[in-house]
Amino acid sequence: MMGNLYDRALDGERCWIRRDDGEVSNLPVRSWLGGRHADAQFDRAIVDLCEGPTIDLGCGPGRLVVDLIRRGIPALGVDQSVTAVQLARRNGAQALCRDMFDVLPGTGRWRTALLADGNIGLGGDPRRLLRRVTELLSRGGRCIAEFDPTISGVRTGMVRLESSNTIGPWFRWASVGVDCAAELADDVGLALTGLHPAGSRVLASLAIR
Repeated sequence: MMGNLYDRALDGERCWIRRDDGEVSNLPVRSWLGGRHADAQFDRAIVDLCEGPTIDLGCGPGRLVVDLIRRGIPALGVDQSVTAVQLARRNGAQALCRDMFDVLPGTGRWRTALLADGNIGLGGDPRRLLRRVTELLSRGGRCIAEFDPTISGVRTGMVRLESSNTIGPWFRWASVGVDCAAELADDVGLALTGLHPAGSRVLASLAIR
């Protein structure tokens, strides 16, 4: 779990991610918050792919949920961060502060499930995560998931959040290459039905078989 440092990042503290191999990258909080710093091309692409009631897993501050609601699409965000959920609700999104593996409303009835902003890597086990997605989706439903076009395969390891004042605890994460999207989908009863470039990023449509 990202914990308190993630909440502080959402409140404006500058944070970054460190992998256990030493690689460091910025935490793109400003784009998650939406507004003028959002990746507008990516957000538009993912919202365009949503059909019917949509659940955003790891919704953060809820920018995608807000966009969906503005389009008249019923949507719910789920996130474990109290601060993220408060921000989402303040912005007009419906959001629950809950682990996505806990009991969730509408299980088995969602038409679309989102795994955006690298959330396919949550918990370091993309197969377990996608199995959970299949439980949430209705017959004929699909998952819209972001994959990494810059790596090959599944890169699993420990990461932590850091700031100039604080070092957070290590937690498991995975980076998942788009080259293994079809295999991962097949392993859990989904089928890769499309790849959708969005600038330098890529989305995959994974449909219930």
